[in-house]
Order: sequence, then structure tokens, then C-alpha cells
Amino acid sequence: SLGDRARLRPKKKKKKKTREKKKEKIIIWEGGGNSGNRCILEGALWGNGGRPTRRAVTLRVLLKDALLEPGAGVLSIYYLGKKFLGDLQPDGRIMWQETGQIFNSPSAWATHCKKLVNPAKKSGCGWASVKYKGQKLDKYKATWLRLHQLHTPATAADEVCATTSSRKPPRPPGRGVEGGEATTPGKRVDSKIRVPVRYCMLGSRDSARNPHTLVEVTSFAAINKFQPFNVAVSSNVLFLLDFHSHLTRSEVVGYLGGRWDINSQMLTVLRAFPCRSRLGDAETAAATEEEIYQSLFLRGLSLVGWYHSHPHSPALPSLQDIDAQMDYQLRLQGSSNGFQPCLALLCSPYYSGNPGPESKISPFWVMPPPEQRPSDYGIPMDVEMAYVQDSFLTNDILHEMTLLVEFYKGAPDLVRLQEPWSQEHTHLDKLKISLASRTPKDQSLCHVLEQVCGILKQGS
Repeated sequence: SLGDRARLRPKKKKKKKTREKKKEKIIIWEGGGNSGNRCILEGALWGNGGRPTRRAVTLRVLLKDALLEPGAGVLSIYYLGKKFLGDLQPDGRIMWQETGQIFNSPSAWATHCKKLVNPAKKSGCGWASVKYKGQKLDKYKATWLRLHQLHTPATAADEVCATTSSRKPPRPPGRGVEGGEATTPGKRVDSKIRVPVRYCMLGSRDSARNPHTLVEVTSFAAINKFQPFNVAVSSNVLFLLDFHSHLTRSEVVGYLGGRWDINSQMLTVLRAFPCRSRLGDAETAAATEEEIYQSLFLRGLSLVGWYHSHPHSPALPSLQDIDAQMDYQLRLQGSSNGFQPCLALLCSPYYSGNPGPESKISPFWVMPPPEQRPSDYGIPMDVEMAYVQDSFLTNDILHEMTLLVEFYKGAPDLVRLQEPWSQEHTHLDKLKISLASRTPKDQSLCHVLEQVCGILKQGS
């Protein structure tokens, strides 16, 4: 039988294993953020003869050998026109200044930051992407390897280390993302009609180009892509935004509050928060933003976007607006564990090219430029949104309108509503017509306009 054959089969003699002294394995942990951790055994890090290889070098090693010094804001990443700053900690870890997140390696930090700008990015090339005091980290790694491998030729990194070691650490920068006037409440007067240009005509960034140049938006269908999220906007949001934009000849700014449903990929904009402050008035702007933050918190809402106006120009983003929107997208996405969209709304109340008295309100979102052209501007994308009509004007909206009228009272850029806007209408008539399309469904138009006129009379 098979069992008997197995028992009768001669057993193979086992070879005696020579006992070798096992080399102790050191585990180095790398990773952080969303990249996870990976352990690397010493055998993979060290070459023949015990000589160190490039993968053996970590930030902790460079700190220990005094090639680097810990400090605030000494690490930086520049990617597709965006700048990220990090603090190098004494233990070799990196803290991203924008969110306070901790990363255990340059690769983990670089991958996380680059995915915020370009979600399709797979890896970060950390040592080639992250700079220490303006110089790439891989140059410091090369210097360390040369010092520990005598056959390695000297490189330009030696000069880098010589110059940076005697340099004083830079002053810690502010934690906010750098932005232009477009993000600051209280705007300049927009008096000239600006002619928009097509995105394909922009090319690479040019410091000589006017930052207020308007750019036509691109539809997702035109580039064979789907809109990555759905949008629904409350009628009260558009009502308050439109009212705010009509009061002054200067550009206005405000924030948008709402909710993001990751399961349905739906962004719902429920509330507008006008900024009652002027450009350059940092103290008032800070107090206003703190007030808005508290209002969001008390209502259980999240910051989901922003709005501003182009009083006499088309409702299209400028180059400055595009950069500001990209900064906001990075801020909101960097503060969450997954993708969270940020919406921008543009209002054009007095543009002569509008088809009628009604203001033009346009949403847009910015897509990062192609990775092979990192110096290009972001691509402004047209966003389709659903309109949700509210039942009535809330007391919050009416109170906010009263505060706005009071804020602009007596201002030199105040719109005189009784003055003519056209041959047929005064500015007040134009305001009423524009607001009529955004009134609640359960309140009569006459009642709503009476409330608006009452508020305006209080201000006058």
C-alpha cells in the first residue's frame, strides 16, 4: 500500500547546519502622514564591506553629525507654484507649519503635500523635493556619504554645508499660506472694464503680467473629465451675497459655510458670512474672521468656500483670484483626512455686459496645472451647481443686511441707490430686480422687498 511504501522508503540524511554568528538587525522606521510606516532592515541599507548606502542616511543621522540643525521653517517644498514650510525637530521629524501634522521622513511629507495639489501624484521624491535653508536635502546626504566613504568624490554639497553652517537661522515665517489682495476683506475699487483672456494664452507665469487679468473658465467636459464633486447652494446665500455686492463700488469679500458629505460627494452651501472690513485694516479683518469662525461653530457648519465681487467687470476669476482659490483649496484639504472641496463664487453686479439688471453669480474651482508644466497657472474650472430655494429669509440674514448697511454708511465708495443706473432704472430698482430671482418660496416678493427697503432706509 501507499502507506507501507512510505514507511519502507529510506530516510534522507539531514545535512548538519553550521552555526553562524547572526548579525544583529537594526530596524529604521520611516513614513508618516498618509504614507504609513515601512521598516527597512540593515542588510538593505548597508553595502558590501559595511559601507553605508544612500538609504542609510536619515534626517536624524544628519542632525547627529551636525550637517543640519533643527529649526522653525528651515524646510520647504515648492510644487506647481505652491510653497509648503516645515519645522525640523531635534528628533529628525518634520512638522508641517500649516496644520501641525508630524511626518517621519522627507518622502512622507513631500508625498502628502504634493497629493494635496495633484491628487494623481503617487510619490514625493522627498530628498530631491525638500529643501533645507534653500538647498535640496539630497546634497546634504551626498556630503554625509562622502565623509563616510573616502572613495566618493567631493560634490557641490560641500560648499552648501560650508555656507549654511555659518548662516543664521531664518526668522520663522507666519503660519498662513501666502496670498494676495484677493483673500483680504475690503477691496480696491474696480472701475475699469477688464477684457478676459483664454487660459491657453497665458503660458508660464510672468511677473510682468497684471495680476488682475481676467481668465475665462474651462468646462470639465471640454477636457474630457467629470466634475469631482456636486454642489447645491441655498437661495439665501445668493440673496445676501448679491445684496452685499450692490452696496459699494469696491470689491467685497465673504466666506461660505455649509457641509461636505463624503459619501454622496455633495457640497451644500447653506450660509454666507460677509466680511465687514477694509483692505489693509488687519485688526478689523482679524476680529471679523474670528466672529465668522464662532458663527460657523455655533451653527455646526464648516468653512466650504468664499465669495467676492467684480463690480464693473465680468464674473470671471483674475490671476490673483486663481492663486487665492488654490491656496484655499490647499488649506481646507490640508485640515482634513480626505478630499474636501472648496468653492469660490464671483458676483458681478454692475457689469454693462450682463444681459439685464440681474447680477451674474458664477462658481469656479481651480485644477492644478500639468505636472510637466509646474510654472503654469492653475486652471479655473466652471462648476455646475444646483439652486435650492429656501422657505423664508431668516432673522440672521436680515440682521446681517442691517450690519452691512451700517458698515458702508457714509463711505466714499458707497453706491447712491437713488441715482440712475440706466435710463429706465435707478440703482435701487436694479437691486430689487436682481434680488427678486433669489427670494424665498414661501414669502411674497413684495414683502421681501419691503424688508430690504426698510433696512436701507435705516442706513440712510
